[in-house]
Amino acid sequence: MSSTQDSSQWVALSLIPGLGGETYRSLLQSFGEPAKIFAARPGALEKVVRAPIARAIATGPDQDAVAPTLRWLEEPGNHIVTLADTDYPRGLLEIPDPPPLLYVKGRRDLLNQPALAIVGSRNATPQGLTNAQTFARFLSDSGLCIVSGMALGIDGAAHRGALQGAASSIAVVGTGLDIVYPARHRDLAHELAQNGALVSEFPIGTPSKSQNFPRRNRIISGISQGCLVIEAALQSGSLITARLAAEQGRDVFAIPGSIHSPLAKGCHFLIKQGAKLVENAQDILDEFGYPAAASTISPCQPTSATSENEKRLRHCLGFDPIAIDALVACSGLTSDSVCAILLSMELAGQVSSLPGGLFQSCNHISTPD
Repeated sequence: MSSTQDSSQWVALSLIPGLGGETYRSLLQSFGEPAKIFAARPGALEKVVRAPIARAIATGPDQDAVAPTLRWLEEPGNHIVTLADTDYPRGLLEIPDPPPLLYVKGRRDLLNQPALAIVGSRNATPQGLTNAQTFARFLSDSGLCIVSGMALGIDGAAHRGALQGAASSIAVVGTGLDIVYPARHRDLAHELAQNGALVSEFPIGTPSKSQNFPRRNRIISGISQGCLVIEAALQSGSLITARLAAEQGRDVFAIPGSIHSPLAKGCHFLIKQGAKLVENAQDILDEFGYPAAASTISPCQPTSATSENEKRLRHCLGFDPIAIDALVACSGLTSDSVCAILLSMELAGQVSSLPGGLFQSCNHISTPD
């Protein structure tokens, strides 16, 4: 592991204006550790980098720029993990552009655990959120650390489910680790810092910028053995993560949905492109060679006492969203009766209400019996 002094050199080099990851790695290859790079002559540096960058390096580390990171490192649980560290994620060493250093808040031991990325829509349906949390909990208990991007929707649900399991969760973010984005996930970020890990390649103080999130996606997929997509539109950032995973040689999984749902079209596209169709969590474990699971997780269990009218309504509720008028026509019940039964079923977790006045059966994805 790097000492604080070593870490400051790595951070200082990363903060040189105009110095990107590829150039950083070229300097390491030519000169060795950052201390030797800072000690090199400008002429030698100019053989690897442009003259303005060489002059900035020759001037020496900017201690004022590094100071916020050093203060951050003094807080318990905060780490810098560099390419020179033995616990740098091995998966990232396999990708074309591994970040020279990572900021880590929480359990750095998770960085090299078997892992699966779970990503999806920020505007997920209730069923999508249930699937994300259920899959993540089950797979975490099966030994897979769940990696995601701490965005609203599927990401947040996956983190919460994984934190309830044994293998925990890693959030890869697109800001500095002194910033929580989105702010609504402050409590989730705190729990990840305590029981999981937060990871970023961006320096302390880096705000939320749109161009940072596609870059963080390559780390989400790079750390993981595979990537599961749950609900994604065709223009979703989740498809970027899936594409990067495929380019990195990782397995890509997708849960299918209704042909009428815009949030299923991204998953269906991936399946057409060769992603593995997933119906239950065991499908993923089988692909990775894990033993069959011994338990079943069922988030939606129907009650045993079901009225005759409710049975008629259940018969009309399919896998696709359906409007109340269609349920009335199908069941032959009055509108008031349908609304009352739907409310009871929704409170019991057996049906989900969707935007536009639509309803959908809570058809959970469970593990095989």
